[in-house]
Amino acid sequence: MALPDSSPLWKRIVMRLVARKPLEQILHEGQRTQMKRILGRLDLIAIGIGAIIGTGIFVLTGVAAAENAGPAVIVSFIIGGVISGLSAFSYSELSSMVPISGSAFTYTYATMGELMAWIIGWDLILEYLVGAATVAVGWSSYVVSFFSDVFNVHFTKKTTQAPVLWDSSSLSFRVNEGAYINIPAIFITLAMTLLLVLGIRQASWVNRTIVCIKLVVVLLFIFGACRFVDSSNYRPFVPPREGNSYGAKGVFKGTQRVFFAYIGFDAVSTAAQEAKDPQRDLPWGICLSLAICTALYIAVAAVLCGIVSYTELRGQASPLVYALTFHKDTRWLRIMIELGAICGLSSVILIMLMGQPRIFFTMARDGLFPRIFGRLHRRFKTPYVPTLVSGAVCAVLAGVLPVDILGDMTSVGTLLAFILVNIGVIVMRYTHPHVQRGFTVPGGPFLIPVPGALIALVVLVLSDGPTIYRLFIWLGVGLVVYAAYGYGHSRIGNPERWSDEDVAYFKDAADEGDEERSDLREPIKEEEEIK
Repeated sequence: MALPDSSPLWKRIVMRLVARKPLEQILHEGQRTQMKRILGRLDLIAIGIGAIIGTGIFVLTGVAAAENAGPAVIVSFIIGGVISGLSAFSYSELSSMVPISGSAFTYTYATMGELMAWIIGWDLILEYLVGAATVAVGWSSYVVSFFSDVFNVHFTKKTTQAPVLWDSSSLSFRVNEGAYINIPAIFITLAMTLLLVLGIRQASWVNRTIVCIKLVVVLLFIFGACRFVDSSNYRPFVPPREGNSYGAKGVFKGTQRVFFAYIGFDAVSTAAQEAKDPQRDLPWGICLSLAICTALYIAVAAVLCGIVSYTELRGQASPLVYALTFHKDTRWLRIMIELGAICGLSSVILIMLMGQPRIFFTMARDGLFPRIFGRLHRRFKTPYVPTLVSGAVCAVLAGVLPVDILGDMTSVGTLLAFILVNIGVIVMRYTHPHVQRGFTVPGGPFLIPVPGALIALVVLVLSDGPTIYRLFIWLGVGLVVYAAYGYGHSRIGNPERWSDEDVAYFKDAADEGDEERSDLREPIKEEEEIK
């Protein structure tokens, strides 16, 4: 409830910052989406697998083993799977209750108010942008290996690697001598951006095909390379502590690093407004895709650390292929893995670049970003402006930054989102106990959400100092942007500033005769519980 103008200024500001978006309004707007609802249950499961299986298996498994946990990276993946599973239950409940493309941003807006919603929305922008860039760097490495193995074509380091590297021991950057820009990473980013502008149906077809290919390739690696496993490579299973690496802390730091691999089920929730039956199908897409991929992650990590010593994997952006070079008669298996990795990483880039613009789109329609970001393309019905902007920024990041620094930044952003989503389930159970849910977290509001939030917080705290600093710097920049623009243009806080012209702008040139779009301007009072 708004305070009278006679109230102290500080009190009015505080009430604005904690103002929640009425759930009834969120659901009403979601039902009136102009996006095409064409995604079924299998499509959503494929989106989850498409986003999850990628850098975690093909790139970060080797990085985390070599620099953080050693063979105990297997335990890191198990811990990551448990944390993700707990949060997946919470995502499933909120996505079935609030089937809107804004994902954790929308859930937080309905439970904790505008300021926290802005923080998590800004955090998700970092998560998806940097996540897609991370995968693009890994894609580039596998393309280089593929051309070398198949065609004996060797690309120059100048145009296929980032100009800087991250030293995890000294926690500092160093120059990558002879490298200037990663052109293949830029190319795949821009190609996937164009595909997403053309439409979700075309993107879904491409993703389903790629998912089938990479599942086959992952299974080929597991069963084809297991014959080279040497038990001596597992000793010591948890290497002794060395500076910032290994030991028990290294296992948790490995979890923080590979945690990036589990953000795919979050991407499923961003497709809510393009799903045929989001309340029923989103929980299936989230939980089943996570379960399948967690099992595959653990199996791949076990085989990889068994066929080569973890110390050999340092600095390798294509560790599966590199590990196989230590064994005879593996050329065709390496080629298959390279091909599968190229396809698999392509689908991850596709899904990451699909999720980020939809969060941008939702925030723009709430007035927190300029309205141009909240408009759909006349023909394709896609949020084309944020898609193009996101693709361009992602291409720049992929072209100049190394894979490990990008992956770390994405992981801490994901952990923060998980914490708030788990808290959101608890809040919603008390503020909206009777709202229909397509899925309910078992065991009540505390049994799963509380451990999910606490474990994610522990892993977040154990992250490298520079990684945490970069996150807070990013969030600080976000608060400045919110103060400069979002606070004064928010629909919830400034309904009087939304004119009929503003409302008409969001009709997406599709239903010009629709006269019932006042819901975009006036917040709906949440006086009755939704049955």
